[in-house]
Amino acid sequence: MSPRVAGSPPIPLPWAATLLLALRVGRALALPEICILCPGSMQDWSKVALYCKQTPERTLHARCCLNQNGTILGLDLQNCSLKDFGPNFPQAHTAVIIDLHANPLKDDLANIFHGFTQLQTLILPPDVNCPGGINAWNTVTFYPNNQTCEGQRNLCNSTGDTEICPENGSCVPDGPGLLQCVCADGFHGYKCMRQGSFSLLTFFGILGSTTLLISILLWGTQRRKAKAS
Repeated sequence: MSPRVAGSPPIPLPWAATLLLALRVGRALALPEICILCPGSMQDWSKVALYCKQTPERTLHARCCLNQNGTILGLDLQNCSLKDFGPNFPQAHTAVIIDLHANPLKDDLANIFHGFTQLQTLILPPDVNCPGGINAWNTVTFYPNNQTCEGQRNLCNSTGDTEICPENGSCVPDGPGLLQCVCADGFHGYKCMRQGSFSLLTFFGILGSTTLLISILLWGTQRRKAKAS
């Protein structure tokens, strides 16, 4: 060990190591809220756990299966007494597999899965329909205690309607049974009929002029009322 120069401040290596460890622990504990919505960890035999253990790049954290970047690939909220999904459910929009069975869910999942384009396996209570209906999935299997929806279909390819989107728009999936039309580059507005970039300057100019006009009218009205009184 090299001698320390007299008068130099001590090197706080133990403190630095402690700080580094605390930062690592803090980073590890910073899970998405949806992963800790339900107390406890998932069962080793659950389908989400089995999926997560297929490759070492995936790890189990609370109720989630995460990749090395912390992206949610699986979510297991079975038997959590859930009646609704809460505001944090969209955090799991990257999930490939989600287990929600053994919960008293409401049978209305049509708009819950907006943006869940990667979802390939969804396990639900037996009395809850697959979002989008059977046409939104390749396979729907019924079991005594759950219902499994597998293989999300791309409705843009399966509807057979070539005019589902306007001429200057294209169809993109937006979740089970959901799709949206996106305007091509250089087009915007109603049915993507307006060409050119959207002018924010014009928009805010009109908005500002309208607001100023309304303010002047209200001010004049208040003055008349004040004089009359």
